[in-house]
Amino acid sequence: MKKNPFLIPVLIVLAVAGTSCNTTYKSQQLAFYSYTINDSLQKDTALINFLAPYKTNVNSLMDAVIGYADVNMEKKMPECELGNFLTDAYLHMAKEKYKTNVDAAVMNYGGIRINQLAKGEVTRGKIFEIMPFDNLLILQKLKGTVVQEFLDIIAADGGWPVSGITMQIKNGKAVNVLIDGKPIEPEKIYSIANSNYVANSGNDANMLKDIPQLSNGYLMRDAIFDYIKYLKAIGKNINAKIENRVINVE
Repeated sequence: MKKNPFLIPVLIVLAVAGTSCNTTYKSQQLAFYSYTINDSLQKDTALINFLAPYKTNVNSLMDAVIGYADVNMEKKMPECELGNFLTDAYLHMAKEKYKTNVDAAVMNYGGIRINQLAKGEVTRGKIFEIMPFDNLLILQKLKGTVVQEFLDIIAADGGWPVSGITMQIKNGKAVNVLIDGKPIEPEKIYSIANSNYVANSGNDANMLKDIPQLSNGYLMRDAIFDYIKYLKAIGKNINAKIENRVINVE
């Protein structure tokens, strides 16, 4: 019988591959170290000089004034001026960019990364502070029952910024919900602007993850920039007020 010179090596490889797939590795030790970075560290002059022109260019972009805030705009629950301004921006720009009717806009409370937008000049860098993530502004067609379930998640979390919606929070649920000034209808289909992060089940919004998203790659941060440009074009500054969009009745 003629021996196949490739048979034994192949069998050995297959055997090793078969056993290695079942191998379980466990870490034996975890160690964490804290390194303090402060002015006591020796400066790397060569690195500083290398980065200097890039720092100058970035600072010139980020320090550019793009608008003016008429009032201090706070971040707080269940409703806040800053959240109202942002969701108004998302609702307006979603209609513009998708060229379709949009019933409402929602954003997660944790998506606002500063506690206050102060009255006065607003720089490009400040918008990056508000929205440092590259989240996309997307649309979803949601049945009224799904919208209600989603708003219940928002209510249980203490209230998120919304535009086009008013609701009350009672016993951790969204009650007396109005969309575009009308009571929510369980069987009606609503077009909701949201972030792709939340739509992909972020912040426990699991009811949204299997629903198709309409997306054109438009960043939520760019929506803020474009909305401020729009306001300037019609002679308005950055502004918002509390409108009882979300209130506690417990």
